[in-house]
Amino acid sequence: MMYRFYSILILFSFFSCLSAERKFTSTDWPNWRGLTSDGQAKLVDGLPTKWSQTKNVVWKTFIPGRGHSTPTLVGNYIYLATADEDEMFQSVVCLNRFDGKVIWQTKVHEGQFAIGLNKHASHAGTTVVHDGELLYVNFVIGSQAYASALALDGELIWQKPIGKYKIHQGYGSSPMVFGNIVVFKADTKLGGVICGLDKKTGREIWRQDRPKFPNYTTPVVIESAGKKQMVFCGCELITSLDPLTGKKLWEVSGSTQECVSTLVTDGTHIFVSGGWPKNHTAAIVADGSGRVAWKNSARVYVPSMLIRNDFLYVTMDAGFAICWNAKTGEEQWKERLGGTFYTSPVMVGNRIYGTNLSGKTFIFEANPNEFKLIAANQLGDEVYASPIVSGDRLYLRVAFKGDERQEFLYAIGKK
Repeated sequence: MMYRFYSILILFSFFSCLSAERKFTSTDWPNWRGLTSDGQAKLVDGLPTKWSQTKNVVWKTFIPGRGHSTPTLVGNYIYLATADEDEMFQSVVCLNRFDGKVIWQTKVHEGQFAIGLNKHASHAGTTVVHDGELLYVNFVIGSQAYASALALDGELIWQKPIGKYKIHQGYGSSPMVFGNIVVFKADTKLGGVICGLDKKTGREIWRQDRPKFPNYTTPVVIESAGKKQMVFCGCELITSLDPLTGKKLWEVSGSTQECVSTLVTDGTHIFVSGGWPKNHTAAIVADGSGRVAWKNSARVYVPSMLIRNDFLYVTMDAGFAICWNAKTGEEQWKERLGGTFYTSPVMVGNRIYGTNLSGKTFIFEANPNEFKLIAANQLGDEVYASPIVSGDRLYLRVAFKGDERQEFLYAIGKK
């Protein structure tokens, strides 16, 4: 199948900020962790709890190349990043959300891929971000991290180098949009950077140097202590910046060197986790004091956490589901799901959908009193991209190994 090739991307902001301007609907999923940047979707009647390769499959579409990019969905379109490891190019693919047909595919970079990836990483590990007008995406090619912006028809609008990048395990920090700024982060052993660019032109507005550690977190804007703050963890720090100016609001020690998960908040605490060189999960008071409300040594390295009604819900890397009291850190329950988790779970009403590496999705209740499994569904042989939910459909990027590894995006729903 022939594709039109253009070039590059779009981004998103905090759930309540400029929502009228963005014109997103409650069923859009415009950035890495969804409309509210915390992995939660609106519950709609009809969202299935059971599926297979044939049951409740609305459509499936072959995705060329390989990537761990989670789908982005706005309006009638779905966007994914992918990488062709044979031809050595990275691209963004646009699909029709109703039938899964490919509308366009744009080459963003061609050339020598970076070397040194962890066996679980890919050359398209970040999520495309949509701000209502443009698409934003970032890749590492060779020894350089790049930021790119694409029109909604796939045309490349601008492209900028962020900084030198040396692969340690991979690259997974997705863009983040706030106001007229799109933020890109690249933490590396060479010395990292986080920068804010003008969304429309790519002109650099601000830049902050980062420590010489690899780290993979995506910044998120929260409202706490009476202000909007862009916060993220890793490099042994928990950092809060003004997203419009890059001014450091506060920064405290207390994180691990390497983190992957995106933090969540209840407005009073910031909940962070990391997994190298030690396991560390903590609740930090979000006023800049650095005070630790509670902490433990649970390994929540890759999956991001969920919060609902003062309780945290987690699918741990080692295949356990766990619930903590968000205020005290007290364990409510812990149950084995099985397998290894590299995806982040999605919460839909009081249901949690979490998919393990081997393609099994566990659906369980967000209930602090007891663990209750609703269903478990197998699809594919390998899943690294997190599921997303839009209306009465769940979208899941899966791989089948077989003689030749192939990736597909599935739309799960009632036909």
